[in-house]
Amino acid sequence: MNTTTTTRKCDLDIQHEVVRELMWEPRLGGSDVGVQVKHGVVTLVGPIDSWAKKQAACDAAHRVPGVLDVANDLTVVIPTPWKRTDSQIAEAVRHALQWNTFVPSDRVLSTVMDGWVTLQGQVDSGFQHEEVTRSVERIAGVRGVMNKVVVRANPVDAAQIRSSIQQALVRQTEREVKRIDVRVQDGVVTLSGMVRSWSEKVAIERLASHERGVHRVQNDLAVDPHI
Repeated sequence: MNTTTTTRKCDLDIQHEVVRELMWEPRLGGSDVGVQVKHGVVTLVGPIDSWAKKQAACDAAHRVPGVLDVANDLTVVIPTPWKRTDSQIAEAVRHALQWNTFVPSDRVLSTVMDGWVTLQGQVDSGFQHEEVTRSVERIAGVRGVMNKVVVRANPVDAAQIRSSIQQALVRQTEREVKRIDVRVQDGVVTLSGMVRSWSEKVAIERLASHERGVHRVQNDLAVDPHI
């Protein structure tokens, strides 16, 4: 009788691959990031000099096959030459929101305290909600971003949204679509099932958030590189 054995990577192998991925991530610019791994869960530790780099490190770790979850414990420490007052950061945030043509900047307000930017207001879609964060996360001096912007609820056709998302999934991830379930209620899309990588999970969430009428995506997709 034949038996099939699934071999999973050991934590040490995952750690080495995450370190290599971090070294090759151009947004990090050679930043020294500590990596700990236990049962496939990666913890990133140490200081980092910007919020954008903290997010980039997390993205890089998630790209490594075998990584199940990432705990991003990096601490943002702004170097003295890059430090800015909260007033300077607030001004830069306003300009960034105005320059992003995808964001209704007149409906988004910001509060800056000790380098942390809190965003509030109302937008029309999940895509715009993401763009609000992208507009400000790379601003020099920003230590963190809290996006409390809400997506305005509009009447939507749940069946049409579900159909559009499923058709897009067939086009972009044909091998995976049978393992993905899409539910829509009151403009909230819930994704469940299995995918093979974190990048696929993120790509599918973004795809769903771009659909007209979707104001939030609950991404319950599980990552298993061995399916």
